[in-house]
Amino acid sequence: MTDNGPSTATKGTPVGRRVVLGMVGLGVVGIGVGRQLSEGISNTVGSVAPGLASVIPATGGFRIYTVTSGYPEMAVADYRLTVNGLVDRELTLTFDDLGALPQTGITADFQCVTGWRVNDVPWSGVLLSDLLREAGVKDSARALRFLSFDGAYTESLTLEQSLAPDVLVATSMWGKPITREHGGPVRLYVVPMYGYKSLKWLSGIEVGATVVPGYWEERGYDVDASVGESNGRSDDPIV
Repeated sequence: MTDNGPSTATKGTPVGRRVVLGMVGLGVVGIGVGRQLSEGISNTVGSVAPGLASVIPATGGFRIYTVTSGYPEMAVADYRLTVNGLVDRELTLTFDDLGALPQTGITADFQCVTGWRVNDVPWSGVLLSDLLREAGVKDSARALRFLSFDGAYTESLTLEQSLAPDVLVATSMWGKPITREHGGPVRLYVVPMYGYKSLKWLSGIEVGATVVPGYWEERGYDVDASVGESNGRSDDPIV
């Protein structure tokens, strides 16, 4: 691979609602692990890091991580995404509700802080900025906290970062729905940051006044995980 950073994501690839609601198949990727793992990845859980329940090779060059004892499961029919906190209107959205909102496609590299990268991955879903517009953000808001239905994984972004045109509440990847192992049915995708910021099994968005460090930040990783500018890493991939 020759790219030295994530590709520039462009808004302007609208995706039809039928595509979002009617897809069946393979999903996408896990979170990146941090600085102390940057020299390599093992398939043996015990030799990687405590708190990682699974590190396995995945199709398309992705590697799958989870911080609990397994992969949480949520049927699409049961899925709910809440948006609350410093908003004008608290939201509780079903998967169908997300599909009814304006859809955006983004094709970009996915870069893990451990050094591996998958180039030119197509995603689709709802821009986080569009979702925040639906809720209405209060003037006192400065940050977002993201919750996973695995009960353990959390993440955060500043409000400014959240409004960028390459931060997606993703419902599909490679034209197919996101599977349980890869964070489905809905996950976060933050293009300009290392993979651990792209929270899997997204269930809640809390709009607040200050940044609350997420699961990996509490364990020593950078809160601002911009590719090539954080965690003591360049963005040169391990190939």
